[in-house]
Amino acid sequence: MRWSLDELYSSFESEEYMEDLERVDKYLQDLMDWSDKNLKSPENPATKIETYLNKLIDFSLPFVKLITFASLRSSVNAKDELAHKYLDILHMKYTETTKPFYQFKKFIHSIDNLDEIIESSDFLKEHRFYLNEIKLSTNYLLSQAEEILISKMKNTGSKAWTKLQNKVTSTLLVDLEIDGQMKKVPLPIVRNMAYSPDKALRKKAYEAELKAYKKIEETSAACLNGIKGEVITICDLRGYSSPLEETLIKSKMDEEILKTMFTAIEEYLPVFHKYYKKKAQLLGHEGGLPFYDLFAPVGKMNKRFTYEEARQYIVSNFRSFSNRLADFADKAFENRWIDAEPREGKSGGAFCSNIHPIKESRIMANFDGSFSNVITLAHELGHGYHGSCLIDESILNSDYPMPLAETASIFCETIVVNGALEEASEEEQLSILESSLQDAGQVIVDIYSRFLFEDELFRRRRDHSLPVKELKEMMIDAQKKAYGSGLDERYLHPYMWINKSHYYSAGRNYYNFPYAFGQLFSKGLYVKYLDNREAFVERYDKFLRETGKNNIADVAHIMDIDIYSVDFYRSSLKLIEKDIEKFIELADRATGK
Repeated sequence: MRWSLDELYSSFESEEYMEDLERVDKYLQDLMDWSDKNLKSPENPATKIETYLNKLIDFSLPFVKLITFASLRSSVNAKDELAHKYLDILHMKYTETTKPFYQFKKFIHSIDNLDEIIESSDFLKEHRFYLNEIKLSTNYLLSQAEEILISKMKNTGSKAWTKLQNKVTSTLLVDLEIDGQMKKVPLPIVRNMAYSPDKALRKKAYEAELKAYKKIEETSAACLNGIKGEVITICDLRGYSSPLEETLIKSKMDEEILKTMFTAIEEYLPVFHKYYKKKAQLLGHEGGLPFYDLFAPVGKMNKRFTYEEARQYIVSNFRSFSNRLADFADKAFENRWIDAEPREGKSGGAFCSNIHPIKESRIMANFDGSFSNVITLAHELGHGYHGSCLIDESILNSDYPMPLAETASIFCETIVVNGALEEASEEEQLSILESSLQDAGQVIVDIYSRFLFEDELFRRRRDHSLPVKELKEMMIDAQKKAYGSGLDERYLHPYMWINKSHYYSAGRNYYNFPYAFGQLFSKGLYVKYLDNREAFVERYDKFLRETGKNNIADVAHIMDIDIYSVDFYRSSLKLIEKDIEKFIELADRATGK
């Protein structure tokens, strides 16, 4: 249940790691020297663009390996001092790219006939989208001195705050009474207790978790204020109207798409509230559901999975979609690409890192044997499969926009959930449906609350640093607006702004709405899959391959989807509503109503 990183490096002291560090220095110096010499004049633009991109690729391949190794090491051991040391070293090295990046952007900005130049070379045509995105970004470019200064200051600004927040959360021990004894338990393990069938334990873990956050609330508030303050300052300097505008541009989508999606979501919030109230009723509560029972299991599928059983279950269900997907997942388990064991010092939650230079992925999870955790593994393997579809693309075309990042992962969840429903008894269907709706509620309702919180946070942060009390009040207000009567207002989660690491990334603001988009987009894709399974699979892989070199609207057209249509999102939400209606029907039958 622990991953192998040997395919990257055996250690920081290994000969291979040291050689790649030297290689990065060599390629970086070459990139800087060449850019200084060649990007000051407009002659031979096609040759110069090709040369620059090739030099950038030469630098990126070993650099990505080096920084990914350090990042993965630190994610499973917050006390890995060597990992933190090399992350610092590599971040400092990366700041040196600011000058050649700036020079190249200015060079591209000076070219009036960029499309014509791109057409002159197959290599440039391959990188058309990348180059056009650079051209667009030059509208928000500052002076060279300012860009270099910002890049350097981030290392002692937002990046330092991010590291501090990760350190305090990953090392936080929760005081919890277990078997009559007070024990210090890692936060990820306590968070997983929310899925326990023991109601008393769920409530006790929730209360202990909230109490533990008091130890780090002031530190976390300082981190959050520092990061968001920096983001606002830089956005203003660049000329963005807001951090949201910058995020939308980086996400390759526009505000009309976002508003259209939220219009549909707001219409369907009452449907989710019905689900939460029915779940509350099943668990013996009157009115809304207390937050500590949000993830409580319902029904009689209390089956626990060993890690090997989870592997077999996922691979079998993936094979119903395609052999390629199933074989990918089996390979990930077999070759130890997954770190699934919860332990002290390890970050909570789950993520997938697609490592393009070695054409592999690594997945971090905290697996406790629950069906929900099986779904989480399927989700992260979906991210990995997305990466596998891009391994033959240029590394410059391997990065896709945030809203599309969740598409393959949620699609894979849907495959496993629907496969489970087909073979389940009625009692098990209730449990599986509930687990699926639990996830849908997180991605639609909770994500909406996170968006509301972050939007309000940016608005207020312009005026002042927000104290802990204000942050807690804002989070509670956002949860009330999203969850409405579905949750018991006496038991909400005022510290969710500490728990969610996405708030603490200066480069990924509003990393919330992409999840909702991914959920609804995936539901729409799944309908098309059911209509014509064989034809869909090949189109789907092509769609995933194209995500790194198209905007969202264009890549959606590959699958005949119009993301400007509110009816598209409504049709996806309607599928979730049908699941909620089925859940309520099964629940009423189970309770004899």
